[in-house]
Amino acid sequence: MNPEAIRRLYDYHFAANHTLWERCIVGLTPEEFRRKLPYSLGSVRNQIVHLMNIEDRWFSALRGVAVPGILNPVYFGTQAAVRARWDTIEANTRDYLSRLTATELERPYDEHAAVWQVLFHVLNHGTDHRAQTLSMLAQLGAKSFAQDYYLHLMGKF
Repeated sequence: MNPEAIRRLYDYHFAANHTLWERCIVGLTPEEFRRKLPYSLGSVRNQIVHLMNIEDRWFSALRGVAVPGILNPVYFGTQAAVRARWDTIEANTRDYLSRLTATELERPYDEHAAVWQVLFHVLNHGTDHRAQTLSMLAQLGAKSFAQDYYLHLMGKF
């Protein structure tokens, strides 16, 4: 694995997140955004807050800064509040990835995984929770999209 390959995979991750926001979440009413659904974390808001919080926690640890606590979605009443926090987290993530080296990728993160494996874990977590969010959006009758990596390579999002 090399740093450029990781950056390309994260380009997909960021593009999929942006597409989720722009095609799906922005069109939700505040009530739909917060509506409790009988699936996974309970609402689209809860899914999104969880997704960004976990990404922030992993990348904070990778950057060697204080790992933030678990966010309570109740403090994010609107899409705009979530998006503002998410944009900051994405900027920090992009900064880390821009400085990523082959040596850093191979560095042990802990006794279980190297840094590159943690980076893959975060990507996989993002795909999983985007898929769960897309299912919740379908339950709300909202727009959805196919998040296939190859569609991203084809320029579909």
